[in-house]
Amino acid sequence: MLDASVTTDLDYHALNAMLNLYDDTGRIQFEADRMAARQYFLQHVNRNTVFFHSLEEKLRYLVDEGYYEPQVLAQYDRKDLHAIWEAAFALKFRFPSFLGAFKYYTSYTLKTRDGQRYLERYEDRVVMNALTLARGDADLAMRLMREIIEGRFQPATPTFLNAGKKARGEFVSCFLLRLEDNMESIGRGINSALQLSKRGGGVALMLTNIREHGAPIKGIENQSSGVIPVMKLLEDSFSYANQLGARQGAGAVYLNAHHPDILRFLDTKRENADEKIRIKTLSLGVVIPDVTFELAKKNEDMYLFSPHDVEKVYGCAFSDISVTEKYAEMVDDPRIRKAKINARAFFQTLAEIQFESGYPYIMFEDTVNAANPIAGRIAMSNLCSEILQVNEASQFNDDLSYAQMGTDISCNLGSMNIARSMDGGDLGATVNTAIRALNAVSEMSSIESVPSIRKGNDEGHAIGLGQMNLHGYLAREHIHYGSAEGIDFTNIYFCTVLFHALTASNALARERGQTFKGFAASTYADGSFFEKYVTRDWQPETARVQELFAQAGIDVPSRDDWAALRAAVMQDGLYNRNLQAVPPTGSISYINYATSSIHPITSKIEIRKEGKIGRVYYPAPYMTNDNLEFYRDAYEIGPEAIIDTYAAATQHVDQGLSLTLFFPADASTRDINRAQIYAWRKGIKTIYYIRLRQDALSGTEVQGCVSCSL
Repeated sequence: MLDASVTTDLDYHALNAMLNLYDDTGRIQFEADRMAARQYFLQHVNRNTVFFHSLEEKLRYLVDEGYYEPQVLAQYDRKDLHAIWEAAFALKFRFPSFLGAFKYYTSYTLKTRDGQRYLERYEDRVVMNALTLARGDADLAMRLMREIIEGRFQPATPTFLNAGKKARGEFVSCFLLRLEDNMESIGRGINSALQLSKRGGGVALMLTNIREHGAPIKGIENQSSGVIPVMKLLEDSFSYANQLGARQGAGAVYLNAHHPDILRFLDTKRENADEKIRIKTLSLGVVIPDVTFELAKKNEDMYLFSPHDVEKVYGCAFSDISVTEKYAEMVDDPRIRKAKINARAFFQTLAEIQFESGYPYIMFEDTVNAANPIAGRIAMSNLCSEILQVNEASQFNDDLSYAQMGTDISCNLGSMNIARSMDGGDLGATVNTAIRALNAVSEMSSIESVPSIRKGNDEGHAIGLGQMNLHGYLAREHIHYGSAEGIDFTNIYFCTVLFHALTASNALARERGQTFKGFAASTYADGSFFEKYVTRDWQPETARVQELFAQAGIDVPSRDDWAALRAAVMQDGLYNRNLQAVPPTGSISYINYATSSIHPITSKIEIRKEGKIGRVYYPAPYMTNDNLEFYRDAYEIGPEAIIDTYAAATQHVDQGLSLTLFFPADASTRDINRAQIYAWRKGIKTIYYIRLRQDALSGTEVQGCVSCSL
């Protein structure tokens, strides 16, 4: 036990650092971190917070001085404003960890324009989010405030940071654009990337349709420069549009494995790459169809097809066809230029690049499209590899105006805290409130600078409800991550969340008398999406997981419940084209005292570098000296158990999950290849980063999605 007379003399930084020192009995000093959080308020926050005598004085000042958007408050009666603020402060929220408090006050709370004093407490920021997203519905605002402040639901960084502010950025900051094989599309895409990056967005672009290096242009041979120069232009664009120097722009590019430039594409991330082609800050993603694995299994060559010729032969872009379905046909077609490389050598190269850089991300094309309930093909993902949506090509005039506007993608994200949601006892209510909050983000977002993004959002109302704190919850309940009980819980939890997410979107469709565009052509409309849920029972298979749901008072939907939902959806539809996506989560995990996303912890005591303060220590949530055995880190757990856990969740998520694979320092490229094949066979949709233990030990950091971190 810490001596209070000693610790009160220490500053919050010194107290937090005691997490890195064992006490006299060899135990971790968790209490020191809790005291650091308290001392942070006493020594810093309270002294630097602007004091107001009343709520009326505070709101009048923040509106008159241009800090708060007056229209947000004008939607509510004064009595409702007083009621929600009083209820928020009555909950007596406290940050359980120092890093949570530090992250909130350095990155999220409203400050005076000189950046020196705080104008909001945590409760104020939560209330402004609730009022903004409830759009005048006082009851919904109150429910949303409770879900956030009690830690069950957390809006993503751009929403939480900007809601209610007069001078603000967008509520979303993750976008996906497709490029076509013409200069107009490339030029417009670069401009769109600049516009979105300027606004704080992370942008992914699909390069699959761009003709390869050496391809003819207007019948003249060896004229095309391929995808590498486009990548260089994009990298420079993101570097230039750096949000007033506050943060480097963030971008990713995706290319199909059967594009002739695929090896050049991968070589841009080699440590010894020529500076003329080296890509330093742009993230890479490779789209791999099933046929590539089959060819590798047989140790055969894999053919690479000219996108320009494919489009001429099939009358549609390369990305709009299934390479697996058309592979033999394209191989035999003399009209399509092709080259070949050994399939196993390709996977070896892939693993080598991942070993060196952590890149590329991988999207398993056929797995993604087999699980896609929406008409159309998915051909790319985003900066964090969890967004999987259909987008449609645009056509441009010579002046880059739209000849025909297609649809591109924005990510409207927020995540539930699994532990707090299970503790809350009404999972359906939490999901319903979260879906309505995310839907509000979609309806309130209009990215005018990129009309195809705006159109896609307006037509689809797509959202991405995520999850975090799986490892923290399992460990708290004395369940090992990746165990039979852990996988059973993951399966049933995500199944139950899906049921309630669909129920909420169905209710929105009924209330508005409207469905997302394309609903009639989806597998929701004909009921086939629900087939697996009405033909078998999805209930816990282990006694421990049965006990967890029973103790929480949470009912797992029965086969009859699913049948009733299917009937309701077939009759009234869904309002949101996409509903779930599990991002990596960053700062919001610390604020919520949660383990990140649904992957295991990377360290029992995480060490972060935080600006001028230097090293900050973060203990894994719910960890005590008595339950350390349940906090094996991701490198100890290994890739197979992580893949098994993600596979259990993936089958109930319409989009993707940011899956990072962790390997020990002595791992080889063969180990990475083996894990990739295992992930593909288990039905995983995407792989995010590859991390080696040596990366963690050396302090190497990978850049995350700007939607999920600051």
